[in-house]
Amino acid sequence: MVEENKENPEKEKLSRRKFIRNTSYTVGGLAIGGVLGSIIPLGTAKKQKEEKAANFNQALMYFTPEQYRVVEAASERIFPKDDHGPGAKELGVAFFIDHQLAGNWGSNARDYMQPPFFQGEKTQGFQGRLTRRDIFDIGIRELQNHSNAVYKKGFTELKGKEKDAILTDFEGDKVNITTISPSGFFQMLRSVTLEGAYSDPLYGGNKNMDGWKMKNYPGSQMAYADIIDKKFKKIKPQSLQNHMH
Repeated sequence: MVEENKENPEKEKLSRRKFIRNTSYTVGGLAIGGVLGSIIPLGTAKKQKEEKAANFNQALMYFTPEQYRVVEAASERIFPKDDHGPGAKELGVAFFIDHQLAGNWGSNARDYMQPPFFQGEKTQGFQGRLTRRDIFDIGIRELQNHSNAVYKKGFTELKGKEKDAILTDFEGDKVNITTISPSGFFQMLRSVTLEGAYSDPLYGGNKNMDGWKMKNYPGSQMAYADIIDKKFKKIKPQSLQNHMH
């Protein structure tokens, strides 16, 4: 709490402004009560818009810092950096997964989740009462447990080939877990990693649209009328953010 300064009200006002500004950094730069824009000058409207978007995309909404680091390390092994471009870590895939888990996807808000539950075919995916948040919480914990059991180290401390071995054990259902399917968790992690690498940057991943650039994907273009009758042309990609004013 900011201590009130009765002797110097102007100094006290500045102190409160500083407190509000610093607090906004800790919550990812989100405006609280709509007051930050009028209190803190951020330069041009464009710069303010870009900084808000960047802070939003880089703020954890569901994961703990430890969970985030494990998912970041695992997703990088699934989608590694190579000669073609950046990997999951540089693309911000872990932030994408975090944001998805914080929303309707993570809570299975659009899925039918009422009992009775029966084990379905492998092609049907997970059939049960656990949400995707639950599955990730358990899966991340078991990645750590299996890593410590095999290598006496946490997953993020392992070398590349050791991480691959742990993930391969999950993919092959070689880990003894009673609450979730190890392979089911791995497939979910793999799928959402790829989605994060190629989704619109608005959702937290595909930083700088580098995932699209690797595939020459144009992103969210409003129209192609000016080039539709021409030969193939490489277009600078656009995010949905480019159309937000």
